[in-house]
Amino acid sequence: MQACSLYRASCGIHANFDATYRRPLQPHLCGTDRACDLTSPGTSGVESVSPAPIGQRLRRIWPYFSRSPSAWAIAIGATVVASATEPLIPALLQPLLDKGFRKGGIDIWVVPVSLMLLFGVRGFAGFLAQIALAKVTNQGLLALRQAMFKKLLTARLDLFSSQSASTLANTVVYEVQNGSTMLVNAVMGLTRDTLTLLALSGYLLYLNWRLTLIVTLLIPAIAWVMRVLSSRLYRLTKASQAATDSLAYVVEENVLAHRDVRLHGAQEGQALRFAGLSDALRRLSMKSIAASAAMTPATQMLAAAALSAVISVALLQSASDDTSVGSFVAFVTAMLMLVAPIKHLSEVASPITRGLAALERGLDLMEKTPDEPGGDFSKPRASGEIRFSNVRVAFSADGAPAVDSLSLKIAPGETVALVGASGAGKTTLVNLLPRFIEPSAGLIELDGHELREWQLDSLRSQFALVSQHVVMLNDTVAANVALGLKMDRDKVLACLKAANLARFVAELPRGIDTLAGHNATQLSGGQRQRLAIARALYKDAPILILDEATSALDTESERAVQEALQRLMRDRTTLVIAHRLSTVQHASRIVVMDAGRIVESGTHAELVARDGPYSRLYKLGLYDADLSQKPVTAQLS
Repeated sequence: MQACSLYRASCGIHANFDATYRRPLQPHLCGTDRACDLTSPGTSGVESVSPAPIGQRLRRIWPYFSRSPSAWAIAIGATVVASATEPLIPALLQPLLDKGFRKGGIDIWVVPVSLMLLFGVRGFAGFLAQIALAKVTNQGLLALRQAMFKKLLTARLDLFSSQSASTLANTVVYEVQNGSTMLVNAVMGLTRDTLTLLALSGYLLYLNWRLTLIVTLLIPAIAWVMRVLSSRLYRLTKASQAATDSLAYVVEENVLAHRDVRLHGAQEGQALRFAGLSDALRRLSMKSIAASAAMTPATQMLAAAALSAVISVALLQSASDDTSVGSFVAFVTAMLMLVAPIKHLSEVASPITRGLAALERGLDLMEKTPDEPGGDFSKPRASGEIRFSNVRVAFSADGAPAVDSLSLKIAPGETVALVGASGAGKTTLVNLLPRFIEPSAGLIELDGHELREWQLDSLRSQFALVSQHVVMLNDTVAANVALGLKMDRDKVLACLKAANLARFVAELPRGIDTLAGHNATQLSGGQRQRLAIARALYKDAPILILDEATSALDTESERAVQEALQRLMRDRTTLVIAHRLSTVQHASRIVVMDAGRIVESGTHAELVARDGPYSRLYKLGLYDADLSQKPVTAQLS
């Protein structure tokens, strides 16, 4: 019971992991007023999902695995050869036993040489089939992964609030790899064993058609067993995937928040949480193993009963007919050789079900996740005129709006500072501009065109962002500076120099070709901030967004960053978010926000003279204070 509650709790944690990129409340695609939850990893009701027919599900993934027709032809051809030679093994026993052990029989070298040739052909065919199968699997996996990653790059941003990073990584990297290998091997195994079964059955019909009819009794019984158990296995596999995602998310969460967990002494609680989820996954795994394991003994018992009946009838026939020892042994050997393909066919439902379930998860990600909507308007470089008209943003139906009935016009080249307590709506407001979130109501325009009319690539090319939380890719310094644009090494060096990083880069082992590392964590906060400034300089966008760009820096680092920022802000429309009033008092205009509304705006001198919230802060000597602190919040309210 504890494990279940922990599991449910973990599934909902990631919903509020990064409030910056939450999607505001909008009409749901199905007509409700809830925000879409496209693919929650912890959705309930997994047990109620019924799989579609196998043929329909295989056709769904076929386009990704049909790109190597020659490899498929080689794999199938080699499999046919290997299966067709299966009856030759018992067929060689008949002349050996009937004529090989008496004078005047067959030549001594016939059967040994035939066996060598037979197994040589079978071995070569098996080798070709494995190589061709590997090509089919890897090319299909490549196509599927590339399509999934492309979807991640174009998907609507609410995907990243409904799915954790570990869930998406697990799906793209591990699920599709395991699913592809498992499914293709299972399908080829199904083909091989089916052909082997047909070849051996044909040989048995040739030897004794009456006895062979008994084998057909296996088919409906095995089909029923496979259908019942594979349906249960499908549901258990889906539930196990959800539990695995939740477990991976707990690990991801504790890795990212390792300092906070240790600071608050939460290790024991997190260990219990992990143990509860692990135990829930263990129980699901045991149920899945039991369902899979039940297929083998059930089908083997059916096969054993049929084979026992065949042998009994064969013995009766051999007593009354003039049946040779060789033909009898060949018949019994061929019958016994049927056990292996029958056993494999009884087990093939499990890997096919698991493989399809894993691949369908990736397909669901692509097919059920809509792309970001965009318009047709584009412009090489905007002038930078921005207009908000009665804009409202609400993240939930019953909560207070993050932005409420806000109207604001920003002229080209103007520097506007947004000031207010934490939660006043400043970051939400600037995230509306590159359409990281969408307004619930109202109109936002850039250069006289509504944001929805702009092509997304063109719209986002107009903005450069320098924030408190700098994101760097695990690539070279140069690649991080020129992110998304064509590399110009001279321009990279010039931008790094303008960002006061020339000396730092000169001391790196490989200069701008040095790997920055995972999110550049080996760099200081000031160095990361200046790298972000260099990136913004390289992009040379007409509109600049500064979101707490210096709030976490010491005085010396802030001075170096401020100098670089002054160069960056020149001749651009700039929106500055800061809690330190000293950072914003030289702006063209200061906009003070509270509870999603603009409470006053003007220049520093005008606001100080107005005796409003900004003036009270300034007169209290709090121009270097953090406006998110409680005394300041009281002044703003």
